[in-house]
Amino acid sequence: MLPASFYPLNLPLDAPPLRVLIVEDDPMMQLGLEQSLMSHPQLEIVGQAEDGYLGVQRALQLKPDLVVMDIGLPRLDGIAATQQIKAALPKTHVVMLTSHQRSTEIIAALSSGADAYCIKGASIERLLSAIAAAVDGATYLDPQIARSVIDNLKPPTNSENNVNLSSRELEVLKLIVEGLSNPEIAKKLYLSPNTVKTHVRGVMNKLSVDDRVQAAVVALRSGLV
Repeated sequence: MLPASFYPLNLPLDAPPLRVLIVEDDPMMQLGLEQSLMSHPQLEIVGQAEDGYLGVQRALQLKPDLVVMDIGLPRLDGIAATQQIKAALPKTHVVMLTSHQRSTEIIAALSSGADAYCIKGASIERLLSAIAAAVDGATYLDPQIARSVIDNLKPPTNSENNVNLSSRELEVLKLIVEGLSNPEIAKKLYLSPNTVKTHVRGVMNKLSVDDRVQAAVVALRSGLV
């Protein structure tokens, strides 16, 4: 395998190195990423975090150019962490590097603002291609998961188009898509937590989904919100 320094990132030669924050809870994976990326002359590792909550904190402190983010993190998952980072630092690029390959998680990650989605175990060349695409303003999908994303972006079925949600359920669904929790939805809509819980259950039943991420995916695909 060629060293990371062999692969260009399409940056101007006189450009300063990209400042990178690594958010990864596996110590060995974190060390391997740090060693691989720091060998590239156009990358500078400025920090690490072991969970999503710390990842958001350190991103706000360090203001990196790029975050390499796992999904399955303690305390705050990578999708929620990405959403918070992108809301506060819209110019910071986020590359998801994860073993998660479910289409619902992929769509949710991209919806949260991730610029690229790469699968763990991929070559350093593929990871650097994802970084280059993100920095260039493009969206990168690992070839291993591209097909599942394409399948989920196909036109919705008639059953998805004909979902009969009440106006209140549509309000709740919109806030689910925005990533709000039940207590946050309750506060926003001036409802009790139990009432919100009932509405969320009703939305998921009508959309024939098992969780909030799937509900958000269906909502985005079918244009419900």
